[in-house]
Amino acid sequence: MTRSNPKRTSPATGTPPTRTRTAAALLATALTAALVAGCATTPRAGGDDSVNGSLKPRARTGPVLAVKIDNARAARPHTGLGAADVVYVEPVEGGMSRLMAVYATKLPPAVGPVRSARQSDLELLRQFDRPVLAFSGAQRKLHPLIDRAPLRAVEPGEVSGAYYRGRSKRAPHNLYLRPRRLVRAAPGAGALEATGFRFGPAPSGGRATVSRTVRYPAARFTFTWSAARGRWLVAMDGRAARTVAPATVVVQYVKVRKSRFRDVLGNHTPYPQTVGSGRASVLRGGRAYDVVWERARAADGTRFRTRDGRRVDFAPGQVWVVLARAS
Repeated sequence: MTRSNPKRTSPATGTPPTRTRTAAALLATALTAALVAGCATTPRAGGDDSVNGSLKPRARTGPVLAVKIDNARAARPHTGLGAADVVYVEPVEGGMSRLMAVYATKLPPAVGPVRSARQSDLELLRQFDRPVLAFSGAQRKLHPLIDRAPLRAVEPGEVSGAYYRGRSKRAPHNLYLRPRRLVRAAPGAGALEATGFRFGPAPSGGRATVSRTVRYPAARFTFTWSAARGRWLVAMDGRAARTVAPATVVVQYVKVRKSRFRDVLGNHTPYPQTVGSGRASVLRGGRAYDVVWERARAADGTRFRTRDGRRVDFAPGQVWVVLARAS
C-alpha cells in the first residue's frame, strides 16, 4: 500500500487531483494527445495488425496503453486482462504482486481494477515509445519522477469519464478504466517490435514442460500447458484465472533491490531491475527454453537469445513476463 499524494487521486476514493502545472505545459500535453489521436488508425480486429493473427505486424501508429492492475485476491477476477498483448508480473511490498497490462492491438471496453504505480514501472516502460500509463495514486515523492518520465501519465479525475467505480467489489479494488477515453485506437503489433518482442517459429531444442510455478513470498503463479487450447492456463495462488491464457510465458530472472521508497508500514518497495542481463525461461508450445535476456540501456528493448546467440521468437498471442528474483 502506498501513501497517497493529496495533490493527486487517492487510490481509495478516486478524488480528482489538482496537479500544479503551468498553463503552457497543459496546453502542450493537450496538443500532443490530439495529434496522436488524429494520426491513429483503428486496426482490423483479429486481422493483420493483431499479434494473434499475423507474424508480420504493420508499423505502429500511436502509443501503447499500459495499465497498473491490482492483483490482490479481492481484486479478482480481472476485467479486460485477456485482451492485453503483454502482461508483466511485478513484485511489490509484503511479498505480493501487481500486474501491468500493455495494450497494442486491441482495446477492451474496460480494464481493472486499477491500482498505484511504482518506480520500477518507469524503467520498464522506457522500452515503449512514449506510452500512456493509467494508474491510481503513487507515493508523494514518486510523483516528480512520473512527471519527468517520457510517458503520458493519467490518473483518475484528469480525463472526464475515463475511470469509474464498479459495484461488484469493494474499494479500493473496484476502480476501472475505459481505455478509449485515453487512447482512441490501438497502435498495432508493430508497437511491440522495438521492445524485442518478435513472433515466429519456435527455436529448436527445449524440453517438454507440462507445468511451471513461480513463487513470490506471498503470491504464487502456476502455468499449465493445454495442448487442446494451444495455450498456458494460469492459476494465481492456486485458483484458476479463466479470462487469460497466454501463448508464451517468460520467466525473467532479475536483480531485485530495495528502492528508496517505503510503504505506510515502513517496508521498502522492491525494485526489480529490468536493465542489464540475466537468464530467463521461455515457455511456448508445451516446451521450456533456457535463454539469456539483455537490455543495455533503459531506452532499449529487451532481447531474448539462446545461449549460442540465436534470437528467440514468441508464439503469436498474449505474452506473460514474470519478473522473478535471480538467485
